[in-house]
Amino acid sequence: MVEQIHGVPVLHCAPEGHRLGAEREATDLIGEAWSRQANTVVIPVTRLSEEFFRLETRLLGDFAQKFVNYGIRLVFLGDVSAHAARSSALTSYLRETNRGKHVWFLADRAELTARLAPAG
Repeated sequence: MVEQIHGVPVLHCAPEGHRLGAEREATDLIGEAWSRQANTVVIPVTRLSEEFFRLETRLLGDFAQKFVNYGIRLVFLGDVSAHAARSSALTSYLRETNRGKHVWFLADRAELTARLAPAG
């Protein structure tokens, strides 16, 4: 589903479905975003495997980098605190990405709507 939030076209992935994480799946989502004229893709964290949050697997980094390379904002929506509690490296990664404009880890829809609001 694509919706406009503060004038930003956002493609939402369904909360149900197979686990995402492979680079090919990132490329497929980027293609879908382009075809539907969305510049932001939201993925519920429930669609991600445990391995996705272990940085040594490189799944998260490689997946996110595809979106950065193609200029599509990537938002992971949901609670990742349990994953962050197990890894100081992941906690640092989350903090750094949330400071930027390309990859965000947000708790809920309200936080997404606030982040997409125009500045000022």
